[in-house]
Amino acid sequence: MNNLTLPASRAVIFGCAGLRLTPKERDLFAAASPWGFILFSRNLQAPDQIAALCSDLRDAVGWHAPILIDQEGGRVERMSAPHWHSFPPPLDDAAHPDADRRFWLRGRLIAHDLLSCGINVNCAPVCDVATADTHPFLRNRCYGTTSDQVTSLAQSMIDGQADGGVASVIKHVPGHGRGQVDSHLGLPTVTATREELGQDFAPFRALRDVPIGMTGHMVVAALDPEHPATQSKIVLEFVRNDIGFGGLLMTDDISMEALDGDVVHRSHLALAAGCDLALHCNGNFEEMTALAKELPMMTDVAQRRADLAVKSIPQASDVDMDALRAERAAMDSAGT
Repeated sequence: MNNLTLPASRAVIFGCAGLRLTPKERDLFAAASPWGFILFSRNLQAPDQIAALCSDLRDAVGWHAPILIDQEGGRVERMSAPHWHSFPPPLDDAAHPDADRRFWLRGRLIAHDLLSCGINVNCAPVCDVATADTHPFLRNRCYGTTSDQVTSLAQSMIDGQADGGVASVIKHVPGHGRGQVDSHLGLPTVTATREELGQDFAPFRALRDVPIGMTGHMVVAALDPEHPATQSKIVLEFVRNDIGFGGLLMTDDISMEALDGDVVHRSHLALAAGCDLALHCNGNFEEMTALAKELPMMTDVAQRRADLAVKSIPQASDVDMDALRAERAAMDSAGT
């Protein structure tokens, strides 16, 4: 894959409405050239159906574009039984003595499920540090309550997914764990001092070489009290220069209600602040049409990061999947 010449892409990732690509969606995607696609439960019914949908999405843009999903396990599990593995919330797994192995197995088994259906990027791990005040929408999706614990378990998840041929997305940069509002519905404001925020930044600093990251929709007042991180030039320069993240940076879902204005306005502000891509998830055709019309192609710098991210998508290693399933099942039944 490293020798591929990759096409120029628009600075957006799109969803689609249903289980099959419609002719209108196909035409829109062919004309718009989004960098990739993201799937949700509305798009997922069975392995063969998902594989066909992924193939149609890639045919629409004319290349093996990245296809993303949020398959964290626990509450955020788009693909579940009977076809695929299910897992407890990450914070539950984090409490076990052999948590690193549990998270490697979690990543490897999830990657197998995803890649077998044509999905090659997972928006995981969540690298936010859980606190006593973390909003319930996020708390049990976290990997621990200290930066060291989150970093270690996130790395195990990344390694497991890589061994299964799936790229990871670290989220939510620069740290969402202190948010006390569900950013799907409103805008959290984090008032901790910069010194206190050191533990929130630490996992992202430790994992800064992962090729893809996702911003969080929250105000980090110690850095920029005026703008959400996704739309803050100050925060995103901090992410690049202080945290040291040099990879492809996408927004969290641009249609979440944490942000003001319509999706085009929100996306323009995010791109102007320093995001490389706007992530649009809801599959609304009118919104996607507007974004395709109004958003630019990726900048040269962003396109280089995007190309590197694609070329960094790993190849799956050969492994005895039955043995790994049995190992994980034994852990779960023993509660260890």
